Amino acid sequence: MYLTKDRLLEEISNQHLIIRPLIDKDSQVNEISIDFRLGCDFLVSIQGRDSFIDASLNSYSEGNSIEHFFQETRRKIGETFLLHPGQTVLGSSLEYVKLPNNIFAVLNMRSSYSRLGLSISSTLQPGYCGCISLELINTSKNAIKLTTGACLFQARFALIQNQQPYFSRKRKYMCQVRPQLTQFSEDNDLKILNDIWKRDNKI
Repeated sequence: MYLTKDRLLEEISNQHLIIRPLIDKDSQVNEISIDFRLGCDFLVSIQGRDSFIDASLNSYSEGNSIEHFFQETRRKIGETFLLHPGQTVLGSSLEYVKLPNNIFAVLNMRSSYSRLGLSISSTLQPGYCGCISLELINTSKNAIKLTTGACLFQARFALIQNQQPYFSRKRKYMCQVRPQLTQFSEDNDLKILNDIWKRDNKI
């Protein structure tokens, strides 16, 4: 069951749910969600020097670097940012968030921006802390100009049974305050599959 407005305000007031800054609580806290603002830092996908992004560990030579395919840029609050058709941009929320260990969040684009062709889909684990990471995709055929600091997406919060503390195990993305590139190469299943590939190819 998702938390309603009264419960959300109670969790914020008791500082069980921490959101900093919550610039306009009256308009950002909705009946079953909270609106979040677009932050100032971006990693923009570009045409890299390599012919493709290698999302495997299987290679006869040194793998290409994911950094070649993204460019870092920053905007001030109130400035605009252009997202081209079919482009993926990594961003983050303006707000820093800390969830208690018994609440998780589901992220969705606000409908006003979904109607333009913007898409995100993600969740925040119980106990998560940091700015919210955004993988923005422009699915439309037109470039979209966004304003940094605007309420772009929303989160719905739900209660679960107490989980182990968020920091009880190693995580790839912890307490980030700026967008981070993918760290798929740390996935254990890829390492196992790469070992199999090396064995079969006698490498």
